Amino acid sequence: MMLPFTLDTVRLFLHVLAATVWVGGQITLAVLVPTLRRISGEAPRAAARRFNQVAWPAFGVLVLTGVWNIVAESGEKHERGYGTTLAVKVVVVALSGGAAFLHARAQGRTALAVWGAISGVTALLAVVLGVALAG
Repeated sequence: MMLPFTLDTVRLFLHVLAATVWVGGQITLAVLVPTLRRISGEAPRAAARRFNQVAWPAFGVLVLTGVWNIVAESGEKHERGYGTTLAVKVVVVALSGGAAFLHARAQGRTALAVWGAISGVTALLAVVLGVALAG
């Protein structure tokens, strides 16, 4: 016998899938940048543009399913600190999206590195906070 396949399953699947694309894609792209630079000076930019075509929709799905998660879980989570952790996660997600937005528009190598790092670190922190909220 299998576990039931519910709307909650769909909600959580979409949230985890979008997080995989947003966070995992940033990590993958960061690891590939040195190799892409050796191929061509334009290759990292071209790869980033292509990644953005899937990353931003994934970020949108993350935000929408995140709101859906909050609504679905409201009233169920009364542990001490849950609301604070949730508020911190919302801020961290906003920082990740904002930093990614600034990274995509950055001109110099330093700005690209700084905004990319901030976006990546805050994306990872959002995952950690999400796991804490689910636990």
